[in-house]
Amino acid sequence: MIEVKPLPYDYEALAPYISKETLLFHHDKHYVGYVNKVNELIKDTDFKDLDLYALILRGSADTVYTTLFNNAAQVFNHEFYFDSLTDNEAKKEVPSFLNMVIQRDFGSLEALKTKLVEQGVALFGSGYVWLVEETGRLKVVTSKNAELPLTHGFMHPLLAIDVWEHAYYLDRQNLRVDYLNAVVQNLINWHFVSENLNKVIKGG
Repeated sequence: MIEVKPLPYDYEALAPYISKETLLFHHDKHYVGYVNKVNELIKDTDFKDLDLYALILRGSADTVYTTLFNNAAQVFNHEFYFDSLTDNEAKKEVPSFLNMVIQRDFGSLEALKTKLVEQGVALFGSGYVWLVEETGRLKVVTSKNAELPLTHGFMHPLLAIDVWEHAYYLDRQNLRVDYLNAVVQNLINWHFVSENLNKVIKGG
């Protein structure tokens, strides 16, 4: 069975950029709803003891499991997104090695932030904008609906930003660009990004 993971910060911690009301709906309604649906789908099946990663891979391998994949992937995506944000000022500082790699692959941190916003705005419909590592380089990619980098070649997710409307509509209405700018300029947990990159380098 899949357990609900609590937010890594208080519901009001990301205000004024993301409100308490948004996090209550996003985490307690949308995310918890996906967890509950996964558990409903795997109850009394051969999948009941699989972890989330295994459920995603099994679900992506056969279209008969599309509903399972969509819900399991959304559990992963939401947990990764929530972990990608922080109210901790120290964690908003970019570690030196990560900064060096960002400079190499994007030219500057601001260029990366601009690309994250541009790609997130350009994504038609619902999905996510990701910073990933692929074959030794960092790149920005997007995924539609519940899709995620884990099922695409050699991509390793480092950072996720949710651009489904429920992530921002209560605060920003249709202004996705304002939400994205607020997130990339004020809320990114660069230490989480760095930890993910280090795991890739170490083969973890």
